[in-house]
Amino acid sequence: MKTPRAFSHSLPVLTATLLAVSNIHAQDPNPASADAGPSSLTLDLTAPGAKVSPTLYGLMTEEINHSYDGGIYAELIQNRSFKDNPQNPVHWTLVQDNGGSGAISLDQTQPVNDALTVSLKLDVTNAGKRVGVANDGYWGIPIKPGTTYHVSYFAKAGTPTSGPLTVSIESNDGSTVYAQAQAPNPTNQWARYHATLTTGNDVQPTLGRFVISTATPGSYWFNLVSLFPPTYHDRPNGNRIDLMQILSDMKPTFLRLPGGNFLEGDHIADHFPWKQTIGDISLRPGHNGCWTYRASDGMGLLEFLEWCEDLNIQPVLAVYAGYSLKREHVNPGPDLQPFVDEALDEIEYVTGDASTKWGGERARDGHPSPFPLTYVEVGNEDGFDTSGSYDGRFAQFYDAIKAKYPNLKLIATAGGKDPLGHREPLTMRKPDAFDEHYYRSAGEMESDAGHYDKYSRTGPKTFVGEWATREGSPATNLNAALGDSAWMTGMERNSDVVVLASYAPLFVNVNRGAMQWPSDLIGYNALTSYGSPSYYAQKMFNNYLGDTIIPLSAQGVPTQAWQPRHRKNMPPPPPGQVPVLYFSATRSSSTGTIYLKVVNISPNPQTVNIDFKGARSVAPDGTSVVLKSANPTDTNSIDDPVKIVPVTSKVSGIASNYSSTFAPYSINVLQVEAQ
Repeated sequence: MKTPRAFSHSLPVLTATLLAVSNIHAQDPNPASADAGPSSLTLDLTAPGAKVSPTLYGLMTEEINHSYDGGIYAELIQNRSFKDNPQNPVHWTLVQDNGGSGAISLDQTQPVNDALTVSLKLDVTNAGKRVGVANDGYWGIPIKPGTTYHVSYFAKAGTPTSGPLTVSIESNDGSTVYAQAQAPNPTNQWARYHATLTTGNDVQPTLGRFVISTATPGSYWFNLVSLFPPTYHDRPNGNRIDLMQILSDMKPTFLRLPGGNFLEGDHIADHFPWKQTIGDISLRPGHNGCWTYRASDGMGLLEFLEWCEDLNIQPVLAVYAGYSLKREHVNPGPDLQPFVDEALDEIEYVTGDASTKWGGERARDGHPSPFPLTYVEVGNEDGFDTSGSYDGRFAQFYDAIKAKYPNLKLIATAGGKDPLGHREPLTMRKPDAFDEHYYRSAGEMESDAGHYDKYSRTGPKTFVGEWATREGSPATNLNAALGDSAWMTGMERNSDVVVLASYAPLFVNVNRGAMQWPSDLIGYNALTSYGSPSYYAQKMFNNYLGDTIIPLSAQGVPTQAWQPRHRKNMPPPPPGQVPVLYFSATRSSSTGTIYLKVVNISPNPQTVNIDFKGARSVAPDGTSVVLKSANPTDTNSIDDPVKIVPVTSKVSGIASNYSSTFAPYSINVLQVEAQ
């Protein structure tokens, strides 16, 4: 994640600048053509339309903003393996009740195995009522009514026999215990213990802590302390239910995994170590992330694939290609070959049957059947590699992967190097698609909404693997959703070229200290979650989509001013103009249903005369779905999660020539039945 052509479906020609723009586009209360008649829009039902890509809208994630640990991965214990800080047991505190005393420390002399090398030592000198260790979770342990939590941990004691342990979830001051269980006495050998904690039905949702305690003096060691709530589809080591449901509601078609910079890492040694992320979680050492915190790798390769399976979507697998964020790279040839071999092994883990080495490993991990795979992405944002090595590196991966898996489609990551979306030329091999990334303000998205109108229909396809309008924090506001929607109309009109697109970043934990990148799609804390206005715009575009593009043309569309940002070391740019309306239309070939998307970015209602050219009949009743608010800076939040949501209503009086008025600051889907 690091960070245009004219708009061209017969809308007014724009003097579009390709510079980045200010965060909120200028809003002229009196657009240039405010006094003109209504705009007109023609949907040509007689012209053959290209097919909509069946994989157009999907998901992109990476370990940023606590998207996995503290996010969709349901584990509730933070720093469960005590590696987050080499000096201190962060997120763990000493519990001393009624005269009890003791101390906690990190201990590297008592490893469980080669992955679990740092343990938490509890020395109890005077038990009193109890002494123990408490974990504060990811900004609190969520305590909910009538909920069963699964506890597991490794423990040992300093003597062959010791006192019993108690596990509990309780208020932060320990005054209220919501659930507790007696655990077996640990011995002087490492062993794994399990317990369940069930809260009462009368418990009010709140945040608390998790505690392991004892009333017996002595020394105790702990490792891989885990607490899981119920998970989506009841998967062990699975995902958080509410976040999976909010994704399912979008009806995505793919997941780009493991995603973005998390694939590359800051350094070559920090790239996503997929072989260390499979198997039992006790065998996963974790690795350094690139967004200020360590990754537990509880969300490993198999969990990503099962995430896809649970949502009935396909993976887009990104393989590490020898380039990392700190501008480290591996030269093509013998130095690169181990990474090519690693990618081939990874593809075999995903697609191989149980008779293959890595397909057999997947079967032993609990998933005998292979996963479907169509696309493999070679690297991430390799357009930033100034060494010029990507052409050769891509060719080496291309030859090896195509030789073994000729039907796989390979995506090159040399797009998205600059604000123009410039593609680095690849002379050695032709990819099946280029990955392009765009992070912009609303004005820039709107000024460049026709970006793909003139792309070649014979060259490589396009994967818009990361894109977003970056306005609002922690999640986006309505203005961002308007910019996003203008951009999506362009991708949708050109979805014969743009075959995949995924917004980024997908997730943000909204607690203070959890976020590294603002303007995200879905926000949450430990207890609850919500969708931003951009989320609901995505949902509308995903849920109301045909399989055939309807050619359209528009005339008389008003424009309004926007002010490009003054870029460093460049002369101030002049103001620009953008259309206030953006359109796309698709049709279901099986039902004839038309889905017309209209985005009005202006502060004024806009009337559009719509001509369904060539329609033999148009049903008079249809459906309208509208996302809007009075102010473009309005947004949703933890405290007001549904301030801006789509509203569905019936529409009557539709005809082959039909006039409709679209509210200010609105994103609209008009569903029409026509033959």
